[in-house]
Amino acid sequence: MSGEWSLRELYEGYDDPAYKRDLERADGLCRSFADFASRLEGEPAGIIKEGILLMEDMEAVFTNLILFANLKQAVNTADAESSSMLGRLMAKVSSTAGPRTAFYRYIAELDELEEAIASDPLLEEYAYLLRSIKKDGKYLLDKKTEEAMSLFSISGSGAWGDLQQYLTSTVPVEFRGKKTSLSDIRNKAYDPDPAVRREAYEAELACYDRIKDAVAFALNSIKLEVLNGCRLRGFESPLQQTLHNARMKRETLEALLAAMREYLPKFREYLKAKARLLGHEGGLPWYDLFAPIGGYDRRFTAEEAGKYLVGLFEGFDAELAGMVKKAFDEAWIDFYPRSGKAGGAFCCYIHTIKQSRVLANFDGSFSDVVTLAHELGHAFHNHNLNGNRILNTSYSMPVAETASTFNEIVVVNAAIRAESDPALKRALIESRLMDATQIICDIYSRYLFETAVFSARDEEFMFPDRLCQMMLEAQKEAYGDGLDHNALHPYMWLCKSHYYSGGQSFYNFPYAFGGLLARGLYARYEKEGKAFVPLYKKLLNATALTDVEDAALVAGIDLARPEFWRESLQALADEIDQFKELCGK
Repeated sequence: MSGEWSLRELYEGYDDPAYKRDLERADGLCRSFADFASRLEGEPAGIIKEGILLMEDMEAVFTNLILFANLKQAVNTADAESSSMLGRLMAKVSSTAGPRTAFYRYIAELDELEEAIASDPLLEEYAYLLRSIKKDGKYLLDKKTEEAMSLFSISGSGAWGDLQQYLTSTVPVEFRGKKTSLSDIRNKAYDPDPAVRREAYEAELACYDRIKDAVAFALNSIKLEVLNGCRLRGFESPLQQTLHNARMKRETLEALLAAMREYLPKFREYLKAKARLLGHEGGLPWYDLFAPIGGYDRRFTAEEAGKYLVGLFEGFDAELAGMVKKAFDEAWIDFYPRSGKAGGAFCCYIHTIKQSRVLANFDGSFSDVVTLAHELGHAFHNHNLNGNRILNTSYSMPVAETASTFNEIVVVNAAIRAESDPALKRALIESRLMDATQIICDIYSRYLFETAVFSARDEEFMFPDRLCQMMLEAQKEAYGDGLDHNALHPYMWLCKSHYYSGGQSFYNFPYAFGGLLARGLYARYEKEGKAFVPLYKKLLNATALTDVEDAALVAGIDLARPEFWRESLQALADEIDQFKELCGK
């Protein structure tokens, strides 16, 4: 087992004749689509079908070309060839923006759209996509402007985002006389040695001084581009644009946030209880947020992690277990941290080969196993879309974290049930509460921070000190007295890649949304058992074919009711009480 993912299922390399053929095919498809968009005349159903088929072909070829380069660059951000190829490919994609705008405008302005959908089986499969295009028509700009914005984003937000990723993946970190990577130093937050955790935290903060100015410029530039784009399109704010693109109602977000704010004091109780266990008075210092409690220090090799996860998921669903086994056996996963490799973890879906690829920075802890389960949950979500046509495989940000968090719950619940030692049971419960605190308190702080950045950006350029101040204010509001205010993390704005996208703002609340939705779904599974599993898979598939609220209704859940979110939060509050009781013992 090499520990690295395989991309041979796509291409052997940039010299692969198949890659060169697909590059030529991409050019031909771009020309064909431009020609098609210049002559939108005739019977509506026929025109729409021709455009959809061309878009399917373009999606397939660009999926392979772009993801191959993206995945190669993710494990080596200094890969100049991949960086150059991505630039070429994004220019080709940008050339389709004008023709795509013309085609979408044709659909948006078509009075007979419903008749066209009903007249053809292919269009019926794409009914949600076509209705969404019509709904989006209100925010479409003219062909030339859309084309220009797409082109400029390559050297604008796209380039700034690449800079942030490059700097954070290559910045050297000095730790105990040696140089290491940022991803490695951040992993030390889980080390059982308190001295290692504190020194790693201090080394992490120190390394940001080398790159903070450049990354601050990146953040300011990206957010200004987003604000200007919103104004041009007619959105009142980036948040409104995010909710529109997410196919989610503002009432749903407000219900979620209201419930989260109600339960923040409960999470602060947990943080202070953990602080006492670790010998601190008052709030918990940031460097001990992820400290393991009670000696649950089981270590896993990658092979052991695979067998462990397959065994657990077999108890839930054989199809999920089979996909996880395939991911380990067929090199879907790039496991280990190394210099130049992007930090964190992600899952990338490749519909053309009906597989996913998972990037991890695996260090062998139980937390790393849970992270693998999380990313493989994304892969299972994708797996449930394998039967869809390629343009029916995208789902919005809020539901994106549902299957991943559901997997986490399966893994941690099984571990808690299997543990008879009270101290180890406490450690496992604490591990889950630690993660839950991230999706409630930390996500809320990120939401507050991004809201503040967008609010301020029109009036000021925010230098690193100002961004640090804003981040600290957000952390204090979200965590309250649960954390030691003299040991927070002012640079969380710098290391989180979610802030550095021109096309995807507010990638924070979806984690809370997905986490709490998953807990509600798991509660249904505990009541209904195996009978729930087909319904769960149906909901995952529905996320690509309907709005967020309608997808939840597949499981009978009304997301605009704060009561649903409170029920999921109360389950976590009960665990906090259990943790405090075990601490007392």
